[in-house]
Amino acid sequence: MPYTKKIMIALLLVCIGIQFIQPERNQNEQVLPTDLSMVFSVPVSVLHILQTSCYDCHSNKTHYPWYASFQPGAWWMASHIRQGKSNLNFSEFGAYSNRKQQGKLQAIANSIKDQTMPLWSYNLLHTNAKLSPDEKVGLLDWVKTTKDSLSLKN
Repeated sequence: MPYTKKIMIALLLVCIGIQFIQPERNQNEQVLPTDLSMVFSVPVSVLHILQTSCYDCHSNKTHYPWYASFQPGAWWMASHIRQGKSNLNFSEFGAYSNRKQQGKLQAIANSIKDQTMPLWSYNLLHTNAKLSPDEKVGLLDWVKTTKDSLSLKN
């Protein structure tokens, strides 16, 4: 058997084999008492935007697309989710200190203004997550109002 054919068969077997190594899924169906929506008054329109554009990577509840069942896509997604949740987790937002909540809200506003979130790679496959100008204004207004209410508590 030619050397190239052996390499191709080996690569095929590796590709098939890695399909059996799946990362843990981030799918907690329970809304925690520390969830952003349980701690703050979040208008339905803002909550919908957050759930559509942010919650997949920044909460304990990810909606997995079809490609998340195949490697290496599942590993790549799991890595993004781990990183996203380590920076900001809306499911645990209420457990953050007042100062940390203010900082996270400011970071959300900065990310919206800088257009760094949602990630362009996420928007490629999730076109409904792309923020319209009106959605950006609505989010920024809510962030400012919420941040101001936290400042009053200090």
